[in-house]
Amino acid sequence: MKPRPPLPHGPFLVVGLARSGLAAALTLRARGEEVIGCDAGSREEPHLREASERLSEAGVEVVLDASGDALAARAGTLIKSPGVPTDAPAVVAARKRRLPVLGELELAWRLLPNEFLAVTGTNGKTTTTEWIGHVHRQAGAPVAVAGNVGTAVSSLVGKVSLDDTIVCEVSSFQLEDSEAFAPEAAVLINISPDHLDRHESFEAYVKAKLRIFRNQTGEDVAVMPETLPGFLGQLALKPSAGKAQQVEFGRGAAAALREHDHRLWWRGEPLISVQDVSLPGAHNLQNAMAVASVCLARGLQAEAVVAGLKSFPGVAHRLELVAQRDGVSYVNDSKATNVQSTLVALGAYEGGVHLIAGGRSKHQDFTPLAPLVAQRCRAVYLIGEAEAELATALERTEVPLRHEGDLERAVDAARAAAVPGDVVLLSPACASYDQYRNFEQRGEHFRTLVEAR
Repeated sequence: MKPRPPLPHGPFLVVGLARSGLAAALTLRARGEEVIGCDAGSREEPHLREASERLSEAGVEVVLDASGDALAARAGTLIKSPGVPTDAPAVVAARKRRLPVLGELELAWRLLPNEFLAVTGTNGKTTTTEWIGHVHRQAGAPVAVAGNVGTAVSSLVGKVSLDDTIVCEVSSFQLEDSEAFAPEAAVLINISPDHLDRHESFEAYVKAKLRIFRNQTGEDVAVMPETLPGFLGQLALKPSAGKAQQVEFGRGAAAALREHDHRLWWRGEPLISVQDVSLPGAHNLQNAMAVASVCLARGLQAEAVVAGLKSFPGVAHRLELVAQRDGVSYVNDSKATNVQSTLVALGAYEGGVHLIAGGRSKHQDFTPLAPLVAQRCRAVYLIGEAEAELATALERTEVPLRHEGDLERAVDAARAAAVPGDVVLLSPACASYDQYRNFEQRGEHFRTLVEAR
């Protein structure tokens, strides 16, 4: 594997103590480093109370209810959790002092000598990452799946063998914090506007995504849609994938993994019928093409790839059928944190949809939802901070808009209105952070509400 740059010297100030920050702090402490962990939240928040207890037991100094800027004077290096913005006071203070600032992904990559296969994109990251892991297991290839899918990459340090390929989902937040990160295989599934509340513009968001390719070498693989180079050219961004071997998927004759004549073809040879891919929908076919491209390009046997494409069961919180009650289907799509994801969800149903949407808007334009809402929805139940924005975007659809405020009232209202054959769909098109710790907690709350009655 590639040689890794050494870690900068400590003490280490870890800013943000959610899943990634907690794992980073524990990993550094296990190496004998002096670690200070800080978070602007309070001990009254259950996840921070639990994190504080675990870190204190490990010998990490924990400071809550603090921005951390004063702590930068005691640090040699700052480790930034993905959810911490680049203009956070602690980060600004560290940069003023010329301290190294590393993201949790960069930290983990420097400490793990394994082959890395990294997956990013606006939509489908979790499904694609888990699907790649599934194909590796079908092939009998040792693999560890981590990242935004639930396991922080740094938590794998000291717990995986050198033979394990680490398949990790990486976000634009993680990538903007990367410096030397250079995965042996990098996958960009798709890209559309998202997280514009964090990134200054769509172009800045795209540039963050493209950092997945930046440090790759000629021996590495860069997988992307065939349409990406032209799209980047329109944005006046460099369309190439650095020095890596570029592998494209799509419908064009030049694509290495091609959809044609109801089949997927790999470099001119038939691979699998589209109807045999286990997950339905055009979006999942795109995910499957990305999966097959990177697995085949990295040398997995075609038979194992086909077996994995046929047998993958899907992931939680992504168009997940939670229950059927009195002829009504309840579907958890809490992973849909942007407009494009909710459009995909609405497109999966012919009609009779009771859509639960809302949360933190991330400065999105919700008007693209209107046509499909008008075609497919019986009603929309609005929750969270984005209620008013969504209502404004959807008011001309003539679909009833119910201002419910929170998920419990929305589920109750949708249940009361739904008739056999309808679908109650949680597909928020928004982040969860106004009312939940993350989209998983939101999805689990939906499941609990559905199963409680």
